[in-house]
Amino acid sequence: MTDRRTLLIAAASSLIAPAALAGPMPEGIPLWPGASPGGAGPQGAVHVSASGALRNIARPYLLAYRPRTPNGAAVLVAGGGGYRRVEMGMEATPAASWLVAQGITAFTLAYRLPGEGWADGPAVPLQDAQRAIRLIRARAGRYGLNPERLGVLGFSAGGHLMGLAADWWDFRSYAPVDSADFLSARPNNAALIYPVITLEPPYQHTSTRKALIGEHPTPQASAEWSVQTHLRSDAPPIFLVQAKDDPVSNPVNTVMMDRACLRAGVPVAFHQLPSGGHGFGMGRQDAPTAEWPGWYKNWLGQQQMLAV
Repeated sequence: MTDRRTLLIAAASSLIAPAALAGPMPEGIPLWPGASPGGAGPQGAVHVSASGALRNIARPYLLAYRPRTPNGAAVLVAGGGGYRRVEMGMEATPAASWLVAQGITAFTLAYRLPGEGWADGPAVPLQDAQRAIRLIRARAGRYGLNPERLGVLGFSAGGHLMGLAADWWDFRSYAPVDSADFLSARPNNAALIYPVITLEPPYQHTSTRKALIGEHPTPQASAEWSVQTHLRSDAPPIFLVQAKDDPVSNPVNTVMMDRACLRAGVPVAFHQLPSGGHGFGMGRQDAPTAEWPGWYKNWLGQQQMLAV
């Protein structure tokens, strides 16, 4: 099980970003009651960069951020990092701060990275995401949450992960370990911010694809681990944001996801920014990217995620 020292170090690292939360430390919650599924994996404590990015995640976990007056809704947040690191300080923690300000309980996810020696390879981030959704539902009473008001928010590779969690929610990525694993892994809504959606040619030149399925994947693997290939009519409503000048995730990614949602009959809100590049997190002051949190807030209201 994740030791208390590792959780405290990781929690402290999440508070070093300029937009980080003021107030009490977040609560650390180990995802798994024992060893993580997937076999092998790294050893030792989590490695934390100067900006709060995480690597060497042997024991994945959640950090729970609770508003003073919770409104009963929760959002699971996944930072990006190309599946080579998890951007907590620059993406996940500022998002948690913003959500808490809206009265929403936020859970940031320190998920395992597929290139760190796991036998289950590309499945391990999805195992953690599905387990996190189920664990939040299992603890809904403790946190004063409505288990049917649970959304997800992901950035870049975290957007890829939360996209898979949203539209591949009924895929059993791991064997149940306790009663929480018999709860639904389907989120009630999903926001994907400058996400990587497809791993297929000609849009395969991303760290996300390379770290997840390798330099020379088969066409079958590229399709299987793309988000849009699993989208069906039972997927939750989707919110998309991307800049037209994104140099990392080709803007075609969100266009493709928007069209897939329309074909499947999945409610979608798609916003394109005229500029902003990649990795802008919750937006940059005096730039077009500063607008998107307002759009997201309006959409959350439509999803019954805000207090009425």
